[in-house]
Amino acid sequence: MNIKRLVPILDWLPQYKKNYFKGDVSAGLTVGIMLIPQGMAYAYIAGLPPVYGLYAALVPQIIYAFLGTSRQLSVGPVAMDSLLVASGVSLIAATGSDQYIALAVLLAFMMGALQLLFGVLRLGFLVNFLSRPVISGFTSAAALIIGFNQLKHLMGVTLPRSNQVHEILFQAVLKVSDIHWTTFAIGLGGIVVIRWVKKYKKNVPAALVVVVLSILVVYIFRLDLAGVKIIQDVPSGLPMPTLPLFDLDIISQLFPIALTLAFIAFMEAISVAKAVQAKHKYYEIDPNQELIALGAANLLGAFFKSYPGTGGFSRTAVNDQGGAKTGVAALVSAALVALTLLFLTPLFYYLPQAVLASMIMVAVFGLIDLNYPKALWSTKKDEFLMFTITFITTLTVGIREGIFAGVVLSLLAMIYRTTRPHVAILGAFKGTHEYRNVARYDGLVVRNDVLILRYDASLYFANANHFRDTVRQLVNPNLGVLELVIVNAESIGNVDSSAAQMLKELFTELEAQGVGLNFSNIKGPVRDYFAQSGLTALMGKDKFFLDVQSAVDAFDQKKSPWVMRSNQYAQQVNGTF
Repeated sequence: MNIKRLVPILDWLPQYKKNYFKGDVSAGLTVGIMLIPQGMAYAYIAGLPPVYGLYAALVPQIIYAFLGTSRQLSVGPVAMDSLLVASGVSLIAATGSDQYIALAVLLAFMMGALQLLFGVLRLGFLVNFLSRPVISGFTSAAALIIGFNQLKHLMGVTLPRSNQVHEILFQAVLKVSDIHWTTFAIGLGGIVVIRWVKKYKKNVPAALVVVVLSILVVYIFRLDLAGVKIIQDVPSGLPMPTLPLFDLDIISQLFPIALTLAFIAFMEAISVAKAVQAKHKYYEIDPNQELIALGAANLLGAFFKSYPGTGGFSRTAVNDQGGAKTGVAALVSAALVALTLLFLTPLFYYLPQAVLASMIMVAVFGLIDLNYPKALWSTKKDEFLMFTITFITTLTVGIREGIFAGVVLSLLAMIYRTTRPHVAILGAFKGTHEYRNVARYDGLVVRNDVLILRYDASLYFANANHFRDTVRQLVNPNLGVLELVIVNAESIGNVDSSAAQMLKELFTELEAQGVGLNFSNIKGPVRDYFAQSGLTALMGKDKFFLDVQSAVDAFDQKKSPWVMRSNQYAQQVNGTF
């Protein structure tokens, strides 16, 4: 194996250009400044102490810089994965306990191991089983769950953590009379400042502005003594390497959420990586190498107290806009996080929890896409239904159930579409050999004695009966007049054994009714399988043609050679042949 494919930094680093350095450093510092408060906030979503957000932003970034194929992807803690961590680990251990922390770290190891395995086995294509309506429905619902779970910090009250929005809102309404108004004012102020800065001062890191201002306000007015909850001590120092907790019973309990995380995290990372790469033509994204890079980042990060993370949408966009050209930007960001852990953690002592909540709410509510379901309602009602079911299931039943429902819906939709594909009856433009769908073009010539149809899907066990029933429905009303069925097979990319057997039976059935069955435009692999399965021997090689017109001409020639020659002569005279 080419070592440069396995470790991409060996490919781009020797070709590093001096003019890249300024952009890499600038973008790396900007993302690092953004990542510090953001990482602490996302650790809160996961039910972990804030410092674990910094741990998740350190080693994984370094590993990805060496192994990843994206030059701009910023790897670290993200809101979605943090919510999934909380939803899975909270069922086994008490939030914030030592066991809870150990399980969150173990989850990063398991998730990384699965991604690494999928990458080695080149299974990156599996993420395609999550369709966009399902992803959008799940993301929008999860964003609401994450946001509403921050109400307890925004209101300054105690609320139970829940993955069901109606339960969160019900409990919040019961606690309205207990709102700590100073805390609420700080949180609401944080939301207003972040939105204002993002709108009018786009080059200024909004999260950092809010963090600095809130710390100063709390410290100067000693609002912590007035009941405003603050972060307090954030452990300093780099995380020392330790072995994750390994327990087979716990691993079996965490496996479903680890598998879910492995797919969701990869989906997030690969989608944003491809979106950014589309603007840069000097490198390519390798999905399987991305799985290896993300897997190694999470697996090795677990030895340094990291919880599950992936490529972040907002940070990657900032990294790209800041001028990042290579993974050096990620190394600069990691260096800034390391300096913070070593020397700057005491500065966060007076950071209010309500400000972390405000940062989270602004970030995740931005993930809600209202335009997409509107477009689906207008254009694709079936996909709108998929979006709605995934959204409602995630919102009211739970995160894992929503993902499971989405995957099942995606698979069912795919199966349904291939079991009942589009079928077109073809006719020719007058005086030409061009055949098109009679339902879409006016004035096409359609013969009573020849039925020409195009089946727009591969033939396999799930749609074999549909194909046979379709042919029967078109043939039976025209028995006595119809003499030939021509199947234009240009859209049939594959045929399995069940479909081959069906075709043998259909050929015999039609022959008994006095109707021939011919094929045209067959792809090479399908033609090979017809020969291997015995279908060609049964039907005869004279039933297979390169194009529709050849099949029609052969039929006319066989039916009446003299008429065929006369027709050709007439067309030549009229200049239409």
